Amino acid sequence: MISLLAKKFIKNREDVTSPAVRQAYGMLCGIVGIGFNVLLFALKLIAGTLSGSIAITADAFNNLSDAGASIVTLLGFKLAGQKPDPEHPFGHGRLEYISGLIVSMVILLMGIELAKSAVEKILHPEAVEFTLLTGGILLASILVKLYMYLYNRAVGKKIGSAAMEATAMDSLSDCAATAAVLAATLIGHFTSLQIDGWCGIVVAALVLWAGIQAARDTISPLLGQPPAPEFVQRIEEIVLSSPVVQGIHDLIVHDYGPGRRFASVHVELDAREDVLEAHELIDSIERDVTKKLRVELVVHYDPVVTDDAELSAVRQRVEGVINAIDPRLSFHDLRMVRGREHTNVIFDLVLPFDLRGEEDAIRRRISEALHAEGHHYRTIITFDSEAFNDIHTRMEADVTEPPVPEEPSGARRE
Repeated sequence: MISLLAKKFIKNREDVTSPAVRQAYGMLCGIVGIGFNVLLFALKLIAGTLSGSIAITADAFNNLSDAGASIVTLLGFKLAGQKPDPEHPFGHGRLEYISGLIVSMVILLMGIELAKSAVEKILHPEAVEFTLLTGGILLASILVKLYMYLYNRAVGKKIGSAAMEATAMDSLSDCAATAAVLAATLIGHFTSLQIDGWCGIVVAALVLWAGIQAARDTISPLLGQPPAPEFVQRIEEIVLSSPVVQGIHDLIVHDYGPGRRFASVHVELDAREDVLEAHELIDSIERDVTKKLRVELVVHYDPVVTDDAELSAVRQRVEGVINAIDPRLSFHDLRMVRGREHTNVIFDLVLPFDLRGEEDAIRRRISEALHAEGHHYRTIITFDSEAFNDIHTRMEADVTEPPVPEEPSGARRE
C-alpha cells in the first residue's frame, strides 16, 4: 500500500537523501498511520465496551494516542521541511527529532495511564464477555499493527529517520500488547481465571518500554551523536581519491537534521604544491563531497613536507611510544621548531574518552622516550577529543608541517 501511494504521490522517490523526498515519505506514513489508528481506536472501544474488558479499552486508547503521535510526526516532517530563515540559517531539520521526542513522551504518558487503569481492575476484578466480534477485532488489530510496523521500519531505514523507526517500534509493541489482550480474553472466557487487569499491566509495560526506546533514539541526535562510521568512511574515500592528498584528520560534523549536515576536515598536501592549484583542488573536493553525500564540507589545508630525515625518525619514535601506551592513540600535525638550546616537538594527540585524566602521564612517557635519544627535545602536545577526530588517516609515513616560529611551552597553533 505504502509503495503504491509513494509511486503515485512522491516524485523522485528513490532520492531519499533529498529533504523534499524525506518530507513526502514522512507525511505519507503519518497520514496512513492516523487513518489506521483512528479506525482501530473506534473498533476496540466498541469491543471493550461490549465485553467490559479494561485491557481492550486500554488498548483502544493506546491506539488513540498513536493517532496523536502520528499527527505530531506529520507536523514534525512538515515543519522540518521549512526553508532556512534569518533566525534559523541552517534550516529546521531538527524539528523532526523534536517531533520524535514528543511522540515518545505521549507514549510514556499513555503507558502510565494504562497502568493506573489496570491496577484498578486488579483490585476490583469483573467478568469479561467474549464474542466472535471481539476476537475478530483484536485479531484484525494485530495484523494491521504488524503491517504498520513493517512499513514504518522499512521507510524509517530507507530515509534514515529516527522518528519513523520510533513509530515502528511502537507499532510492534502494540502487536504484542493486543496479542496479550486477546489471550487474556480467551483465558477468561474458557476458564474462571480473571486476568484482565494483569494483562492490562503487561500492555502498559510494553507501551512504557516502547516510549523509553523511542525517547532514547530521538534524544541522542538532539544532544549530538558522532557520525555513522559508514558516513566517515565515505568522506575518507572521496577525499583520498585525489592522488596528491597525503592524509586527513580532524573531521567535525554538525547535524542540523536529516539531510542538513555540515562538516569540516583537515587535508594534508605536500608543502611544495602550488598554492593556487592546492586551492582549486580543495574547492573540487568540497564540491564532490557535497554532490555525493549532501553535506556542506569545509576543507582546511595543512601543508606538509616529506624530506626531513630527523623529523621522520622522531615521528617513528613517537608512534612507537603511543602504540605501546595504547594502540587507540593517534597523532597528527607533527612538526619541529629548532632552537639553539633545544628543539620543540609539537603535535596533536587524539585521546579516547576513557583515557581522560591521563594526559600528564602520557606526556611524561613520550618526553622520556624522546630524551632517551640523546637530543634536547621538548614536547608540546595538544590533546584532542576523540569526538573531533573521527578520521585520522595518513598515506605517507614521513610527513610533517614545515617549521614555524618557536612557540612557548604549552602554546597551541590555531
